[in-house]
Amino acid sequence: MKRPAELLRAHGLRPKKEWGQNFLGDPQVLDALAALARLRPGDTVVELGAGLGHLTRALLATGARVVAVERDRELAPILRAELPGAEVVEADAKSFDLSAAAAGGKVVVCGNLPYHLSSPILFHLLDQRRLVRRAVLLLQREVAERVAAEPGGREYGVLSVLVQHAADAHIGLEVGRHAFTPPPEVDSSALVLEFLDQPRAEVRDEARYRKLVKTAFAQRRKTLWNALAPLEGGRAALERAGIDPKRRAETLSVAEFAAVERALSGSSASASGSSSASSH
Repeated sequence: MKRPAELLRAHGLRPKKEWGQNFLGDPQVLDALAALARLRPGDTVVELGAGLGHLTRALLATGARVVAVERDRELAPILRAELPGAEVVEADAKSFDLSAAAAGGKVVVCGNLPYHLSSPILFHLLDQRRLVRRAVLLLQREVAERVAAEPGGREYGVLSVLVQHAADAHIGLEVGRHAFTPPPEVDSSALVLEFLDQPRAEVRDEARYRKLVKTAFAQRRKTLWNALAPLEGGRAALERAGIDPKRRAETLSVAEFAAVERALSGSSASASGSSSASSH
């Protein structure tokens, strides 16, 4: 298969900068990404943002069924011509419904994601996590490190807590910027997500859990007592969950955030008077 620059020239195209198109053509990196997906013949892999099809080809070589999702109408015909073995779907990665591809089972998701869309796509995957067994996502290195971060560090934040509630996360591969055409301004990492059969800890209301985590990290230098002041019942929930209100959000594990959410469900059901607390 031609390298990205040659393929673009052959079709009279240029990368769309506003779409964050940075094409990966290094065969060794592509094979390494496909290996991280741990695909077997008979598996279904959904590639988000298939681009010119270089990763698509590496995924097809595993013997898996490949559903290549691409929203750029100029690239979809190239994918169909170059890779007739793939099922090309013209759709937007950040809203693509995985249920048809999963067909009652679970899929593996792979993709070289546009940096500016990585968070929306991650949240969309979380919404469909029951359909996903594993994900291998090439992201801006800083974002990948944030998702995989452990409690206590500066990188640990909203994405860490919400993703790790549903999956085990680790960095599988580091990719320098010069592996891409055109080279982006930052380096990349392959984030590997192994989705859990059940969430890491019980949460009673997913939307409330996300709101709790986002509120806790909105002013991360503040203690939880101050950070959760805007959240109705937040301070009472800390006490009910047995969490020291002097701690900061970055020190709480996924299980501790879930405990606060469950306490919130209790405090929201109780009278507002019971949520008053002595000052700290």
